[in-house]
Amino acid sequence: MQRNEERQAYLVGGGIGSLSAAVLLIRDGGFHGRNIRIIEELSLAGGALDGSGDPGKGFVSRGGRMLTEETYVCLWNVLDSIPSLDDSGKSVKQQTWAFNDEWRSNSKARLIDRDRRILDASDLGFNLQDRLEMMRLLATPERVLHTRRIEDCFSPHFFETNFWAMWRTTFAFQNWHSAIELKRYMLRFLQEFPRIHTLAGVRRTSLNQYDAIVRPMERWLRDQGVVFDLETRVVDVDFVEQGAQRRVGALHALRRGDPVTYRVDPSDLALITIGSMTADATYGDDDHAPALVRDKRDGAWTLWESMARKTPGLGRPNAFCGNVDESKWESFTMTMRSPALVRRIEEFTGNAPGTGGLMTFKDSNWLMSIVVPRPPHFAGQPSDVFTLWGYGLFIDNKGDYIDKTMAQATGREILVELMQHLRFDDIREEVQKTTTTIPVMMPYITSEFERREKADRPPVIPEGATNFALLGQYVEIPEDVVFTVEYSVRGAMHAVYGLLGRDNEIPPIYHGIADPAAALASLRTLMG
Repeated sequence: MQRNEERQAYLVGGGIGSLSAAVLLIRDGGFHGRNIRIIEELSLAGGALDGSGDPGKGFVSRGGRMLTEETYVCLWNVLDSIPSLDDSGKSVKQQTWAFNDEWRSNSKARLIDRDRRILDASDLGFNLQDRLEMMRLLATPERVLHTRRIEDCFSPHFFETNFWAMWRTTFAFQNWHSAIELKRYMLRFLQEFPRIHTLAGVRRTSLNQYDAIVRPMERWLRDQGVVFDLETRVVDVDFVEQGAQRRVGALHALRRGDPVTYRVDPSDLALITIGSMTADATYGDDDHAPALVRDKRDGAWTLWESMARKTPGLGRPNAFCGNVDESKWESFTMTMRSPALVRRIEEFTGNAPGTGGLMTFKDSNWLMSIVVPRPPHFAGQPSDVFTLWGYGLFIDNKGDYIDKTMAQATGREILVELMQHLRFDDIREEVQKTTTTIPVMMPYITSEFERREKADRPPVIPEGATNFALLGQYVEIPEDVVFTVEYSVRGAMHAVYGLLGRDNEIPPIYHGIADPAAALASLRTLMG
């Protein structure tokens, strides 16, 4: 029998799922790094965990992750094995937890109304009917909820509450998204109910997630000999059927336009990321709005479609990528070469940068939210340069102050809209002269929340699979919540341990409702 250290592993996609799987194959599976190959379409690894730019052109990240200690157990498990870039004696987990011990989230301005008043967000705004409908959702089995929308489960008043304004912007829910996904989130993050108005449960990385998580993981993997085939797009997979069993026999790819074939022996492994929430993301600038791509130029969706056509049991990608207008929204990163705006936001909110979490303009037509991270937020960010990240959920609405939809707005116009909401008129000219705004359009960013049938998301290890598994946000992990780094890492654990037949314990899924103290505190909050 071939030993694990002689086996090859081919990981399609360079996101956190593949990076974590590579770590686990080496750490727990006995694989040699030189026998692991990560195949990524883009010119760098990291997937959705990005962060780039410079002080002159502007920094940009498509998103920012809010982590928690209780629920992100698989992520912490992996990051505890990765040395930080700054101090090899500390793991990335230790570095992150130390940062959060120093800079705790305690938002004092979670919601702001149309008159620029900071609302008392501790008043969640529930009436009796809202409470009953929430309890009913939590008690309804997923098979009964089926393909119901969130808006099918609640009366109109619920969607006007402070709670919904905070919950939806914290996790990026739309009213038409899957009620099943909302239920899972409420059960997974029930402990956040009493502190949703302060985001006190949130933990963040010291830098953006590319610099804080991806770069250390990539360096460790390269030090172990892992091969990164970048600018290589896997376009098709050959499956070999053997009765009720099937395996991957070959991966067909294009590397900078040239065809490449990876032969996968029966004893080798192929771990394939399906779909992508950041596929076909486009970038604007101060003078241009980002384009909306609808025709699947990125290979993540077309690869999954090709696989699903060939082989049963691999899910239905069109359930998630078939309606861009239900899954798109837009983020923006501001690079400020003056401290004026950051200082004024700190005075207005009472939160130093890095302690405030999301600020949501509850009545804004774009449902705009912003967050000011602790500087530096990007590697190489000078001490006199500051950043701000934000996003809008209602990007097809015209602004309150800009006569354009958010999707049509340039970076400069997004800055004008924000400054009008904040009404910092005396510093407007200075801020506009010293700020670069880079907007990013993401067609599929919340596609994982789309309503779905049970079989639309395939299992991590499909039925009959002998040497392959599926990774990412579009596999099915019962009870866990998509649109989280944790989901991708947990999927990697199921893939690696399952294919290798190992009995390594996967950290159990944390449910606040199973924690007596958290459940009691949340029940008190819910019942008012």
